[in-house]
Amino acid sequence: MKYAVFALALMFTTGPAFAAGDAEAGGKLFTKTCGGCHSIGEGARGGFGPELNGIIGRPAGTTTDYQYSDAMKNSGVVWTRDKLAAYIEAPKKVVSGTRMIFWGISDQEKIENILAYLETFQPK
Repeated sequence: MKYAVFALALMFTTGPAFAAGDAEAGGKLFTKTCGGCHSIGEGARGGFGPELNGIIGRPAGTTTDYQYSDAMKNSGVVWTRDKLAAYIEAPKKVVSGTRMIFWGISDQEKIENILAYLETFQPK
């Protein structure tokens, strides 16, 4: 019986320590990894990549200040947190034919940190 209680307690207290992400660390990583092509925050606009304000919940390929690939415009993707995580990890697996030249990030903690940062630019 005590093992069952321990297993139950363990189930509710374990999990990735990074699940919520660290927005500050994500901001630094965004600047180094994403900021060369994407902008976010006040005054953000499309450049080599689209601006990312309010990205979560937005259909892919829909900002007006960026010329998207046909693959992105026709992907049918809506950027949920999970879909963005998958895209950051392996862009071409999520949207085959995307023009985004990015190898992806395999470190799940870094992905969670970037997502936490992006979430700070969602409409309130």
